Amino acid sequence: MPDTPIYKIIFFSMGQIYEVYARHIYQSDLYGFIEIEELVFGERSQMLVDPSEERLKSEFEGVSRSYIPLHAVARIDEVAKEGIGKISEAKEGNIAPFPMPAFTPKGTD
Repeated sequence: MPDTPIYKIIFFSMGQIYEVYARHIYQSDLYGFIEIEELVFGERSQMLVDPSEERLKSEFEGVSRSYIPLHAVARIDEVAKEGIGKISEAKEGNIAPFPMPAFTPKGTD
């Protein structure tokens, strides 16, 4: 494993499934969010360009930190090295939000 871990984060946003790689991930001070920092994109060692990764790079260009709602996160893995990030369309039934609220308001029991 490298000195600095790399995390693969899969989350759902606006009808799409995002798979991104980041060096830092932690619980945010904003209730119900996680923060991801230092997004990692695959190095281009070939002439071949992956359009889905390019789309992801352009969407996160200039972003130093991203806040993701906890209920949108499908999976977080610590990996040995970064892979190819991508955005794919969410098909009906392959991902859904959690069915219960994150907290119960006071006074309702």
